[in-house]
Amino acid sequence: MCVRVLVRWVFKELYSKGLVYRGFKVMPYSTACCTPLSNFEMSQNYKDVVDPAIIVSFPLHSRPHVSLLAWTTTPWTLPSNLALCLHPLLIYVHAKEVSSGREYILMESRLESVFKKTTDFEILDKLSGMDLKGESYEPLFSYFEGSFPGAFKVLVDDYVTEDSGTGIVHMAPYFGQDDYRICLREGVIKKDQEMVCPIDSKGHFVEPVKDFLGVYVKDADKGICSELKKRGRLVHQGTIKHSYPFCWRSDTPLIYRAIPSWFIRVEPLVDRLLKNNAQTYWVPDFVKEKRFANWLKDARDWAVSRNRYWGTPLPLWVSEDGEEVVCVGSKEELASLSGKPSLSDLHREFVDDVTIPSKREGQPPLRRVPEVFDCWFESGSMPYAQVHYPFENKDMFESCFPADFIAEGIDQTRGWFYTLLVISTALFDKPPFQNLVVNGLVLAADGQKMSKRKKNYPDPLEVVNKHGADALRLYLINSPVVKAENLRFQETGVKDLIKDVFLPWYNAYRFFVQNVLRLETEERIRLTFDPDLADLASLPKEEWNVMDRWVLSSVQSLVGWFHGEMAKYRLYTVIPRLVKFIDQLTNWYVRLNRRRIKVWLTISSRRRIQKVVCFIYREKMGGQRAKGHWKSFLLCWRHLTALWLPSHPSSQRPSFKILRD
Repeated sequence: MCVRVLVRWVFKELYSKGLVYRGFKVMPYSTACCTPLSNFEMSQNYKDVVDPAIIVSFPLHSRPHVSLLAWTTTPWTLPSNLALCLHPLLIYVHAKEVSSGREYILMESRLESVFKKTTDFEILDKLSGMDLKGESYEPLFSYFEGSFPGAFKVLVDDYVTEDSGTGIVHMAPYFGQDDYRICLREGVIKKDQEMVCPIDSKGHFVEPVKDFLGVYVKDADKGICSELKKRGRLVHQGTIKHSYPFCWRSDTPLIYRAIPSWFIRVEPLVDRLLKNNAQTYWVPDFVKEKRFANWLKDARDWAVSRNRYWGTPLPLWVSEDGEEVVCVGSKEELASLSGKPSLSDLHREFVDDVTIPSKREGQPPLRRVPEVFDCWFESGSMPYAQVHYPFENKDMFESCFPADFIAEGIDQTRGWFYTLLVISTALFDKPPFQNLVVNGLVLAADGQKMSKRKKNYPDPLEVVNKHGADALRLYLINSPVVKAENLRFQETGVKDLIKDVFLPWYNAYRFFVQNVLRLETEERIRLTFDPDLADLASLPKEEWNVMDRWVLSSVQSLVGWFHGEMAKYRLYTVIPRLVKFIDQLTNWYVRLNRRRIKVWLTISSRRRIQKVVCFIYREKMGGQRAKGHWKSFLLCWRHLTALWLPSHPSSQRPSFKILRD
């Protein structure tokens, strides 16, 4: 069954629960891809950039000689300015510039943003933001003058901070999330009115911004600053280096803009999301308790539609006037509603031509909306789509959901982990997984992201062929990556593991095998493996060598520790102890018992110590007691199997016997 059908079923279930709606919202927007991005997509690609930082004057109508000073790093939004926002409780000053005699109003704690020295200004008055609320001012541009009766006034909100700018924020409600929220609350704009968004899908200015028609918004910054300077409204012009979001697909700067979209109501689910998150087990736990939980607390409605051609089409058919909306959950339902044969292919080129007759007499048929699904919605639907639930495998799905375990990178706290939990909570009110391991990111040696374009990392297959899969695996598992921290990959680290861990381990193994074969050749005695060391266990304690007792105790402690930590998914605690044991085995036990193994002892004593070492190697290299967690890619275990277990299937536990000719 097509995965697209299962995604449609998930969406239809959410629609039936009243969790899907159409609206418009200020969202991160890619002008290169001509589509909005979700907040967690936006978080994928931040870069440090240098942008303009300007201060602009807004003369008050009541006192034309006094101007409010607003600071912005997006001059291209100034043609759409409809309001100014101040903090209601913080103190603002009416100051006079000594050199020019101009009078400005700005936050007291931000005087340094305009004046370099205290002697450059004179404070005429102090007042709070609330004292200025409702004051009207002279617009920068006349494009929207008269279109909004409540516009070009001072508003107040406590989101304004005193750590940057002038303490006065310019508001373009269709280009900023807080701008939209505050202007809607104060009646500057209304939900049912036309959007003031004078740019096209590619980010170029359109009417009525006639002075910059066809100019890309980021390219318009210089022209807008020049125009403001001509009008005497540009008080200060500089730059700022800050972190700015880029499109993770096109690597171009994102902007915020209001666009129509289809949303899933996430905000009403926040309490249930937090409850279900609390039922899961994460390694490391701080990602769950802090990063992820904080993200859930502030979760906003999820825009799941994208304005692209490629993708799974949204299964929504809407009338021309928007009064009728039909959500289709299966191919059979679409065939029934449209009166056409069932489609085998649900791509846009086939499904877009299908119409559904209107239930209202004389009205044109309903057509599918042009949007496609956000790919993260499909990722979040994975648990159901992969087994074709509920159309097939219903019993199997219900018996193994939630999943026992998943793992992904820390960047997925706002991606896959989030969408999995949202959809699972909305459908079943339960978490989609029980255990989760969060990986850090493997970066290039210089700390940058690994890039095919930059070729700043070695070919993984070459590393495996050169150093072996075991060395690479141990290097990664014994790195900060398994603790959700980033790793700067160094090939020398893989090489060092071979020198410090694998070669001593292999040399000790080779020494052991050589002496076992020598015993077999010279004394005609062959060894097979006894997992319980039965004949040794019957010996009195005083006949046991203390070193044998110590090493067997150590390996059993390691196996017990291993099982306990693996049950808690703590990879970062297991490997250091494993490496420490290898060091003790090779540098202490083998070194101190070399002559015992070779020549000093009787045949029975040599057999005894060789049984001990065989037991250790079998336990350490992924035998049944280790349950296959760390099966080595080296030939050691396969060699052991060939030497001592030739007649036993791998599914059986062989006994240890002395075989004589």
